[in-house]
Amino acid sequence: MRVLVTGGCGFLGTNICLYYKNKDADVIAYDNLTKHEFSRNPYMRPSARNHTYETLKKSGVDVLIGDVRDKNYLLEAAKNCDYICHTAAQPAMTISWEDPELDFSTNTLGTFNVLDVARKLDIPVAICSTVHTYGPDLINSQLKEEETRYTRIPASINEELPLLQGMVTPLHASKRCNEIYAQSYIDTYSLPVSCFRLTGIYGPHQFGGEDHGWVANFAIRSIIGEPITIFGTGKQVRDILYASDVAAAFDAFYNNKKPGIYTLGGGEPNMISLNECITLIKKITAQNPEIIFDKDRPGDLRYFVGDHSKFTKATGWTPKIRPSEGVARLISWVKENESLFIKRAPKV
Repeated sequence: MRVLVTGGCGFLGTNICLYYKNKDADVIAYDNLTKHEFSRNPYMRPSARNHTYETLKKSGVDVLIGDVRDKNYLLEAAKNCDYICHTAAQPAMTISWEDPELDFSTNTLGTFNVLDVARKLDIPVAICSTVHTYGPDLINSQLKEEETRYTRIPASINEELPLLQGMVTPLHASKRCNEIYAQSYIDTYSLPVSCFRLTGIYGPHQFGGEDHGWVANFAIRSIIGEPITIFGTGKQVRDILYASDVAAAFDAFYNNKKPGIYTLGGGEPNMISLNECITLIKKITAQNPEIIFDKDRPGDLRYFVGDHSKFTKATGWTPKIRPSEGVARLISWVKENESLFIKRAPKV
């Protein structure tokens, strides 16, 4: 099996590359090595940007420096491949506000190119969307505020919930466009396409920031002595999904090619609030980070717990890693790679 992973040197892409390499597949990581997200993390050392690149090379993954916006080069890279896992993206809502053209060209044009390359080569493709396509207003209006988290009845949300309810940012727009193009390639060309509306994903090789990747951001800041900023009450909830479970979902689609748009998260057993996650991190690390509360950000979704039964029925996939285990694994990875982070000088 030969797999092309766009965004292969990113957090999710790296985990998918290593997943398939461990299955003895030939793996190509296709990545432009952008620094847009990395440059916003003040605790990152310059060496961190090359961490995943070097990890993949040592693991025997072929790394191609390329951009999904370059369709001709992407087509050449995908020739003789059996599967495309498309994880290249501009994932941060804040960056989409600041640079909507970057968001559009990377997310919408890039995803169109991936779909069209898959069509020309007649190979299956799985792409990433986000639960943010549901929009914040309807879900946020259905919440009850408890001591440590927001709650909702029913707890889980499936694909039947109306989309784009409330403020639409460029990120909402580009991700929803991806879903529509995915559906059009399914309907028009009978292309085997899976589109995953992903919830909060986390795991090793993640350099999370305040813009994106909050579980890793909290873990890293706790270990290196940086304060944690929470926008809102900290009672926001996600059904966090560990990286190996996401990689397994990509593989599950390849082995059960039932095209569609799927909500993909950890489900009710994996639901956790920001406050509860910090409590878990404190327990594991024995650290007590400073917590700074700031105001809500426009367009933020305060709650999402996905009902993944549609995808489970189609493929048999279910998440395996619970937050207590997954967060502990992430913290171990951060500690093993502390040299990649700038530790705060101790207070005198």
